[in-house]
Amino acid sequence: MPSDSYPVQPRSRTRAYLLILAAIGLVLALGAAVALARGSEPERAAAPEPVPPASAAPAASTAAPLPAVAPPADLPVITYAKGPRGLPADPGAASATAPTEALRPTERIALYDAPGGKPRAFLPPRISGLPVVAPIVAREAGWAAVLAPSANQRIGWVPTDGWRPEPLRDHLLVDLSDHRLTWTREGEEQQSWKVAVGSDQTPTPPGRTFVMGRTNTQGTVYAGLDALVLGSVPENKEQLAASLRGAHTGIHAWSSSSAFGRSVSNGCVRMPAAAQRTLLKEIDPGTPVLVVA
Repeated sequence: MPSDSYPVQPRSRTRAYLLILAAIGLVLALGAAVALARGSEPERAAAPEPVPPASAAPAASTAAPLPAVAPPADLPVITYAKGPRGLPADPGAASATAPTEALRPTERIALYDAPGGKPRAFLPPRISGLPVVAPIVAREAGWAAVLAPSANQRIGWVPTDGWRPEPLRDHLLVDLSDHRLTWTREGEEQQSWKVAVGSDQTPTPPGRTFVMGRTNTQGTVYAGLDALVLGSVPENKEQLAASLRGAHTGIHAWSSSSAFGRSVSNGCVRMPAAAQRTLLKEIDPGTPVLVVA
């Protein structure tokens, strides 16, 4: 891709996000321990189940899934340069809870604007050669919501039949104010680095996105390392050179250490070369990325 175009709150706030992720993991671990302890106790007579009032509404899980309208054959297909239209904003764009599962389509599937709503775009299994692994961020009425690629802070809904989720274990947090990228795995911080982010004229798009895959780079400034391509795209395209306006945000190495700790890029996250090598080794497509202001 073209130069720097695939295309952070205080450090204490970054820690707050990480503490939230760690607390979620601790609650799950405690729940498992309690269940194990109970399984070792002698059997006891079960207490009678409480009978709800006659007027009580049925649990959501018992409701029949909302049906899906068949998508038209000429529905637009999401491409690298052209994102979906008509999809709703991501209501959890600033959520510190990292998605733990993703959808990998084996054929193109329609994204709807709501459970049982209108189909808006086809999500293909690959985009510009990159495998599509879209994080699942919500479930409702027999449907799942995924982060949409080639768009900023947009989600699309799909029926939950016809595919299987796959687990996600990593999460990247980009703190724009602190100019820091932190990598966690299953809620535990692994490493954290000082980075460069977008300038005021060409900012790094905030909110949730994800790693689409990797691409090669050209020029010694990238330290000869591939870039990680994100699902987000430039927000102020008119501020970019024409050759960069169809690009995506990315995470890539940068040879000049003077950039780190500053807001100077075209929207991408610039990393020390050693840090980029680590991400290229450890981070898989579908890894959620949260960019906070």
